[in-house]
Amino acid sequence: MTVNINALEKKSNSSDGFLNRGRLLVKCPDGPGIVSALSKFLFDHGANIIESSQYSSDPEGGTFFIRIEFDSESLAEKRAEMEKDFESLAGKFAMDYRFAYGSERKKTAIFVSKEPHCLLELLWEWQSDDLQTDIAFVAGNHEDARGMVESLGIPFHYIPANKDIRKQVEEEQVRLIEEYNIDVIVLARYMQILTPEFVERYPNKIINIHHSFLPAFIGARPYERAYNRGVKLIGATSHYVTNDLDEGPIIEQDIERVDHRDHVADLKKIGRSIERRVLARAVKWHLEDRIIVHGNKTIVFQ
Repeated sequence: MTVNINALEKKSNSSDGFLNRGRLLVKCPDGPGIVSALSKFLFDHGANIIESSQYSSDPEGGTFFIRIEFDSESLAEKRAEMEKDFESLAGKFAMDYRFAYGSERKKTAIFVSKEPHCLLELLWEWQSDDLQTDIAFVAGNHEDARGMVESLGIPFHYIPANKDIRKQVEEEQVRLIEEYNIDVIVLARYMQILTPEFVERYPNKIINIHHSFLPAFIGARPYERAYNRGVKLIGATSHYVTNDLDEGPIIEQDIERVDHRDHVADLKKIGRSIERRVLARAVKWHLEDRIIVHGNKTIVFQ
């Protein structure tokens, strides 16, 4: 195995610039004074707001959402006190909230089958330091991706999978996820259905990508069927995985126009390009804590 030492050293040091960076995500019943109270709280705790985005579903009795990114000197030493002090403010406004910290780099596991295009995009983004994560391991039900993964010093685990041994497969996947202390699982064209037990174990932590034609073509050979129908738009959707197949909260979508000159091979090539960029954006936004899940929808602060 060839290990890219420079890449590994870069990843180990890449969170240094975020040691004093924090993020606060809040959703609560809308009402006056929320932004003011949050700003004052952060000011009182020596925090400087770097970025703030907010949204209200309805100013009259709706739900309020906000993401605040802040910088505060010696944040690691005072974060526990800050979180404790925030409890009273959260109770006053009935807030559902969470803090996240730039010093805590999320750990990612990627599941892949034979098609490598989404995996390659994620690896490129990671190498370019555009994905703020540690890719702890890649698991594949085929060996095809081993060389490209291990050449970057990332462990690759070959776990053959089919519907007859699904329980054993997921037991091994869960073991790896717990061993590596994984924060997010990315299905980079992983062509296996996950069991309800596995999905329920990791709510809003599994991100999937799939083609989403307009109109949609469900089942085998979607590009051939789309070509035969003469579609004019093809696209892709990235979403959190739930036990309603391909119906979890949508994070990102994109489309491209096609026409009668595009044959099946052209549609596949265009579709793969869309899938790559849509999945990469969704993963990036999750890692940067830009997503608040609300029911079966997402609020994404890009």
